[in-house]
Amino acid sequence: MRGARNGFRALRCPPKHRLDLAMSRAFTYRSLPSDIRFGPGLRHGLADLLEGAGLSRALVLTTPGQAGLGHQALKLLNGLAVGPFDGARMHTPTEVTGRALEEAQRLGADCLVAVGGGSTIGLSKAVSVRTGLTQIVVPTTYAGSEVTPILGETENGQKVTRRDDAILPRFVVYDPELTYALPVQISVTSGINALAHAAEALYAPDSSPIVGLMAREAIAVMVGALPVIKADPGNSEARAEALYAAWLCGTCLSSTTMGLHHKICHVLGGSFDLPHAATHCIMLPHVLAYNSVAARPAYEQIGAILDTDRPELALFDLIASLDGPLALNAIGMPEAGLDAVVGQLGASPYANPAPLVTERLRAMLADAWAGRPPVRDGAPAMRAQK
Repeated sequence: MRGARNGFRALRCPPKHRLDLAMSRAFTYRSLPSDIRFGPGLRHGLADLLEGAGLSRALVLTTPGQAGLGHQALKLLNGLAVGPFDGARMHTPTEVTGRALEEAQRLGADCLVAVGGGSTIGLSKAVSVRTGLTQIVVPTTYAGSEVTPILGETENGQKVTRRDDAILPRFVVYDPELTYALPVQISVTSGINALAHAAEALYAPDSSPIVGLMAREAIAVMVGALPVIKADPGNSEARAEALYAAWLCGTCLSSTTMGLHHKICHVLGGSFDLPHAATHCIMLPHVLAYNSVAARPAYEQIGAILDTDRPELALFDLIASLDGPLALNAIGMPEAGLDAVVGQLGASPYANPAPLVTERLRAMLADAWAGRPPVRDGAPAMRAQK
């Protein structure tokens, strides 16, 4: 799709478009402090990292399914850990955070080592922001949340999101080798989830040319890597590219305001306990179509990267070709709950280019629920090619 450049692929977005963005208006870009380390095998340096930071009593966090990785981390920490906590859960329920807090206090932890994806990273953030414990995050998926100061927590069926610099992990260790065994289905949903961060960053009200460069690079690299991963799951270069793209996607999210896509996914996930990455994967083409007129420059930039004038359909087709999820009904969303989702969207809307119109939102969600291709205003729907 693109020519190789220093191990990654070059941008397709026309140079003139990038210049227009840089010259069109004043902007502010705020870079948040975080220590990023990227490279195969870097997990073996965890003990040195902790010692260099003056830390010696790590609580290792994982989900139950990744408890084995947690025990590997305990060995790598070589006596600098006080124990594991493998209870992280999707959407960061506050009751799980409470149990992790008790364990951290009981063991006298002075830091957190989170090994996993968005669920584990969310728990690390939730514990850290309540205690001040330093976070060392080792991502094993393409969540991107490890480089954001954003925390979403669920209590009583409601997911609440907040942003605070104190939430941002201090150290992030990207070791592509930890993603080699990531199942293809999870790789696809996780990668598209990350891509959504970059897509929304392009039309965020506080975007900038710097964010735009990262977002376009991230989209280009991710859409190139995922088909290779599906065809050859152990491809080390594609795995590194996807992880690099996820880092850029998360960095875009950390620097901008979230829009309709993230709001919808938080409502769906928090209210109906839907799988986080799959929900993002399903909704992205539909929200892109919803914002296609109001966010025309961003829409066209994504189209240029994908070499199409209908990027929402290109993404829908890409997800279909990767055997990714296309329908909310297939991941457990009840059709009867769609009206409640629309109501929550109107009650506390995020910044979004297009206004939130009840009828349009309901129609968009109905298409996503049924797995139909996204519909853009004034443009005919088209079927995905499988």
